[in-house]
Order: sequence, then C-alpha cells, then structure tokens
Amino acid sequence: MADVAESRPGTVDLEAAFRASGVGEVLDELDRQLVGLAPVKRRIREIAALLLVDKLRRELGLSSQPPTLHMSFTGNPGTGKTTVAQRMADILNRLGYIRTNKLVSVTRDDLVGQYIGHTAPKTKEMLKKAMGGVLFIDEAYYLYRPENERDYGQEAIEILLQVMENKRDDLVVILAGYADRMDRFFQANPGMRSRIAHHIDFPDYTKDELMAIAELMLAEQNYRFSPEGRAAFERYLEARMRQPHFANARSVRNALDRARLRQAVRLFESRGRGLTVEDLQTIGPEEILASRVLAAAPQEEAA
Repeated sequence: MADVAESRPGTVDLEAAFRASGVGEVLDELDRQLVGLAPVKRRIREIAALLLVDKLRRELGLSSQPPTLHMSFTGNPGTGKTTVAQRMADILNRLGYIRTNKLVSVTRDDLVGQYIGHTAPKTKEMLKKAMGGVLFIDEAYYLYRPENERDYGQEAIEILLQVMENKRDDLVVILAGYADRMDRFFQANPGMRSRIAHHIDFPDYTKDELMAIAELMLAEQNYRFSPEGRAAFERYLEARMRQPHFANARSVRNALDRARLRQAVRLFESRGRGLTVEDLQTIGPEEILASRVLAAAPQEEAA
C-alpha cells in the first residue's frame, strides 16, 4: 500500500488506504463464498479494521511493534474454518503483515513423529514451509496427549511456542478444532493461550442456510433440484441434522455427491430414451428419498 494519504494537514485518508489495500475485495469474496456466519464475518471485518488502522499508525510512527496475529478458530466440522483462514491469509498479505498469502494446513500427523528424534525435524519442516504465510493446525488439541507418557506432541508444542514468539513478524499460526477440546488444550498449555490474540467461534449452520449452501454447490456443477427434489432434501436435512457426527456443509456436500451418483445410475438405466439437458441437470426426489437417513423409520433415523 502506498504511503499514508493526507486529505488535509494533520489528517489521513482512511478510505483511500482501505481502497488501496484491496482488503475490501477479500471481504466481499468472503461474503460471496460463505452463506451465513454473520458473527464470523463481522469479527473478520473488525480484525481487518484493526490491522488497517495499525498499519497507518506505524506509517506515522505511532506504533512501536507489530500486533500479535495468532488466532484460534473453534467450531464443529464443515463450518468454514479453513476457507476463512485462507481469506485471513489474503488480508494479512495485502496489509503487509505476511510476505505471501499461502496457507499451509496441517494436522498432528504432519508435526509429531513416532520415535525419539523424529518430531523436531517434522515440525521444523512444516514451519519452514509455512514461513512468510499462515500455518493452519486443524484439531490442534491432538498435539497434547497427557495420557501417553511416551507421546512426542509436547515437543512439537514447545517448538511451535518458540517460533510463534520469535518469528511472529513472519508467520501467523491459526489453531482450529472443537470449542470444548480447544478450551482444555489451552488450560493445559497456558503458554499457547497467551500467544493467541483472536478467538473466533464458528456457529453451526441453520437448516435454511444449509439449503442455500446445497443449491450453491449444485449450481457450481450445473445441477439443480426439481421442486420435489428440493422438498425432499429439506426433509433429509431435518433428519440428518439430528444425527450424530453431522458436519454441516461437509455433510451436505457428501449427501449431494451421493445424490448425483443415484441420478447418474437412474439415467443410465433409462438410457434407451433420449435425454434432455434438463434431465442431465436435475436432481429429483428419488435421488434424495433413497438415502438411508430417510429410508429408516422417522423415530430411528439411520446413522
């Protein structure tokens, strides 16, 4: 971004700085990409505003050190945490807080070894790969397993803590996972909690939001529901959301993949007749009603 623009003596043009940064484009893309998540989007806008103002303060010599940027994203699977992490990398890069907008996503298996001397090289290799960008650690609480005395996760945590402190001007770490498990992880690792500046909770989607997500997913692949198919999928969502292991948008995507498979089989079995473009695009009720979720008795939905 160019040097601070002065609109009149003693003032700065924050609007011009915002336009020049390109952050507005990232926020607009986030709105287009993700249905719902209003509290998350509001928090991301607040963080973007804080960082933009801090950047202006530094350019005017009003700030002595960069802010702490490490974050924690908590919520159930399929609530958009990885997508938001990528958009956050874009914002941080456009404002000059990190050199690139790369997002390196890892889990425990990428950081922790299975024998003595294996963990440090693995962890350092991932940190090296992410340096200059964002390291996204999914299900971060699995790094800490106090019940296993021979576990090497604590070694990875200690290396992470050191790098999060000493290289915070060149690496942002985002920890993600279920809220209750992340709370226990932070209680057991207070040094990690003290390095996290922003905690963002991702709520579950409502049924209407999941329906909108399903239609967006279908449209991206040139499919659509028939009116009856849409009604059937609403019934499916009502049943699936009450079941264990429901993963929000991820479960919706999986259900649509199975529906597309059933549609393909149905069309193949009736291949003797000519097919229209509409036939190829439409997901009907038969594709949804064949699901085990709806095939079971209403009181005993299938897993």
